Amino acid sequence: MAAPWSFVMLETYQVTEHHPKLGEFGYAGDDHVVPFEVGPLDVRGRTVQLGPMLDAILSRHDYPEPVARLLAEACVLTVLLGTSLKFEGKFILQTRTDGPVDMLVADFSTPSALRAYARFDADRLEALVAAGETSQQTLLGSGVLALTIDQGAHTQRYQGIVQLDGETLEDAARTYFRQSEQIPTDLRLSVAKLLTPGPGGAREQWRAGGILAQFLPQSPERMRVPDLPGGDGDPREEIHDPADNSWQELLALLGTIEPTELIDPTIGAERLLYRLFHEHGVRVFGGVPVADQCSCSKDKIRGILEGFSAQEIKDSTEDGGIHVACEFCSKQYDFDPAEFAAQ
Repeated sequence: MAAPWSFVMLETYQVTEHHPKLGEFGYAGDDHVVPFEVGPLDVRGRTVQLGPMLDAILSRHDYPEPVARLLAEACVLTVLLGTSLKFEGKFILQTRTDGPVDMLVADFSTPSALRAYARFDADRLEALVAAGETSQQTLLGSGVLALTIDQGAHTQRYQGIVQLDGETLEDAARTYFRQSEQIPTDLRLSVAKLLTPGPGGAREQWRAGGILAQFLPQSPERMRVPDLPGGDGDPREEIHDPADNSWQELLALLGTIEPTELIDPTIGAERLLYRLFHEHGVRVFGGVPVADQCSCSKDKIRGILEGFSAQEIKDSTEDGGIHVACEFCSKQYDFDPAEFAAQ
């Protein structure tokens, strides 16, 4: 079953060789996913730069830098995919591994709400940092990456699972599209901490960016790739006929992207797309905003507690109250055990 990826196309404009200055037309700016289309190459995709929203999510938990970088990549990948959903629902990215960072969760609720959380073993992480071994492969270890689409009650979830065994999140996402979608797909992700000037002086802020592009030709004979062979080759080489010049040109163009271009606020999504595709002409669509917004609430947590037995309520009581903190947004909710005494 193919995941229902689709692109929301709104407020189109053409990025041409005129190359307008920032602000001359609808530049999306930070925290907006920008869909695009390159007609001559049969390519569609999305790109994003995450700024204040991402910094708020990561700073809230004060994650160690290696953990923050991993979660930032998960956030970028989640918003690139989640904002493509045209129905009300959720897109959830989750890792479960045996490494020191044993779980990452990024949860996107349409149309714009993102929340994210990382779980890690502080002692194991500290030992790896001291040894200078902080690659993604080492931090994650072996396990799985699950991508889930949830359209709500009375519908069946779609879930794709990819093995994480010595792979980065970027590589695992390529593998997912190669195996589950069989749509030629490539992407680039980048994360950095930048010094940003402000009223109280310069401060470090997290930024991240990404671009995802898919080969989606209209002609029937080129619409989907055939069943793919197994093997351990590079999925970027396997997923389409090497003779197809359009796909090969796309790979070559994406290969020219510098990591700094994906996060530099002076470049922006539209300018990056111009740099990549100005020879062909690139059609850019209205940016889709994303926001740091958790779906937790006191009523939701109360509903969970109402399902507890009297013994479970007693076991959950500490210092005369029940105190529940949301792992995503760190907000604490306090309850009087007497509310549930009749259970």
